[in-house]
Amino acid sequence: MLPQNDSRVAAATPAAAPGPLFPFVLQLADTSLILAHRLSEWCGHGPVLEQDLAMANIALDLLGEARSYYQYAAELEGQGRTEDDLAYLRSAVEYRNPLLVEQPNNDFAHTILRQFLFDNFHYHLLKALLTCPDTQLAAIAEKSVKEASYHLKWSSEWVIRLGDGTPESRQRLEKAIATLWRFGEELTTATPSEKALQELGVLPDYATLLPAMQAHTAYVFAEATLPLPGPVFGQQGGKTGRHTEHLGYLLSELQYMQRTYPGLTW
Repeated sequence: MLPQNDSRVAAATPAAAPGPLFPFVLQLADTSLILAHRLSEWCGHGPVLEQDLAMANIALDLLGEARSYYQYAAELEGQGRTEDDLAYLRSAVEYRNPLLVEQPNNDFAHTILRQFLFDNFHYHLLKALLTCPDTQLAAIAEKSVKEASYHLKWSSEWVIRLGDGTPESRQRLEKAIATLWRFGEELTTATPSEKALQELGVLPDYATLLPAMQAHTAYVFAEATLPLPGPVFGQQGGKTGRHTEHLGYLLSELQYMQRTYPGLTW
């Protein structure tokens, strides 16, 4: 019989599986990282310099938030992986971001509507997480909610400007709504991990976020002189690892340096 401190015993003993908090934190990290990368693609290509810088700053805010989540996820997993390992060394099917944030930028109106749909959920989720019993999640939310408030203000104002602007800007925004609206429902559809955390009181029931989200959407669309879209068949799957083809192309660019030069340091 092998002694208990024998290395072969330790190697054969499986590590305890992380609880539901790990996949949820990883999901938050993936979401912020992927959207940050999408927004960074506008750098140097914005319609005007001010908005080019605004999108770059929002991308940096989301990247900082993603780092906080990845660091916490690595700690929760306890497998020795770092934030870089989680961000750069996973395949597309291992990512848990919702489908909305991986959608291509297309034109400015598409980017604005994608951002508005995300911001409206993100801000209200962070507000709810301020009172989360998990102190680390609450701390990240406290640090991020002011930035998220600015993001929502910025995207809301641009929905109004495009909707109540020129015939072309309105047409482009209406096309964006027809393309992207179906991805919004996934944001408030709980995965098994999210449901487990809701039952434990760590995460709010998403139904409690909907009244404020819907009220804000109604206000913005009224100001933009746009009719609220009717019910659509929601596209889901990203939060459980079933993604569109767009994520694979995005990751091939995002992960290029790390995979080409493993362990590279500056």
